[in-house]
Amino acid sequence: MNEAASHRYLNIATPSRKSSFKRVTLDLTPDEADQLEKYCSQTGKVATDVIRELIQNFPMP
Repeated sequence: MNEAASHRYLNIATPSRKSSFKRVTLDLTPDEADQLEKYCSQTGKVATDVIRELIQNFPMP
């Protein structure tokens, strides 16, 4: 992945039901983008699903 692409690797698209989703743009370092890309490649998951699963597994206070 080139450096320019790595800074804007994730841009979660908003589906047609805009009222039920929120767009999030995440700036990643080149190392973070590479790590996410490798994880996605190894698991066959897309970045959106990986990040959504992480958020869903946040510990609740």
